[in-house]
Amino acid sequence: MDQTVSIEKPPARLGSRIHGGLLALVLLLVFNALVTPNFLQLQTLFVNISQVATIAIVAMGMTLVIATGGIDLSVGAVMALAGALAPLIFLSEFGVAYPALGVAVAFILPLIVAGFCGLFNGAMVAVLGIQPIIATLILFISGRGIAQVLTNGNLQTFSNPAFSYLGTGKILGLPFQGWLALAIACVLFLTITRTTWGRYLLAVGGNERAAFLSGGPVRRVKIGAYVICAVLSGLAGLIVVAINSASDAARNGNLMELDAIAAAVVGGALLQGGRAPIFGAILGAIIIQLVKYTLLANGVEDEVALIAKALIIVAAVWIQQRRKA
Repeated sequence: MDQTVSIEKPPARLGSRIHGGLLALVLLLVFNALVTPNFLQLQTLFVNISQVATIAIVAMGMTLVIATGGIDLSVGAVMALAGALAPLIFLSEFGVAYPALGVAVAFILPLIVAGFCGLFNGAMVAVLGIQPIIATLILFISGRGIAQVLTNGNLQTFSNPAFSYLGTGKILGLPFQGWLALAIACVLFLTITRTTWGRYLLAVGGNERAAFLSGGPVRRVKIGAYVICAVLSGLAGLIVVAINSASDAARNGNLMELDAIAAAVVGGALLQGGRAPIFGAILGAIIIQLVKYTLLANGVEDEVALIAKALIIVAAVWIQQRRKA
């Protein structure tokens, strides 16, 4: 278990990686402040916080999965599925007849469904021994298809202030989802650093066989990581729907798996497992969003932004391999 202890208290190399992320963030902020029009306006800040929050929430879940040595390609599909379910519930006859109850169910039921999606992924990986990239590819393909079948491929628009507060509400002048992401980060950080489950999570990723031989619940830990990741993805899907007052199963969460993996890796997560830098995932999400915003705000096409995010992942993995060597 000595390896687990070293994971809990990362060496200076992790600190330098975080410092590198902070340097990148400062450079992006300075560049945008000097070059990008309207960057320093409050409206721009609110838009970026809204976008960062959804990426960060999914990235934190992805960080837990990566900490076990796995990967989850289905996060975008789970977002689409949860986002499609919510309007179907509160716009149904039941939701119209019982508005308050309908909204409550529209919050809870999609997250339960998302949890079952995570349970499926976790069981495929931990019980059946299927490679994570293959196991989660199943929902990556089918999840969005199920969401589109549920909605008949139609855009679902609605006007529901109670539900929309999740995406448009403000606390102390800042978007509600930003506070929500911060609260989730604090809970996950304490879970990882102060609970037995968190220690086992890092131990499984650091050395799965050693964790198993020491009596660790390896299967339960892996399944738990995938369930948490899926639930957080479902929550992010609800936030996107609430922001837009519309559910589009074809677009909700599209390519979010790329953003989440990039944010987790840039934030210091190791693809071979063993580390779960939760606040690093938030830092990575901010960087990914700022890169995308910087390119788009300065007239660069969205396709180039996708290439830039892919290059960020490649660079982060290359740096990890160099430091490992």
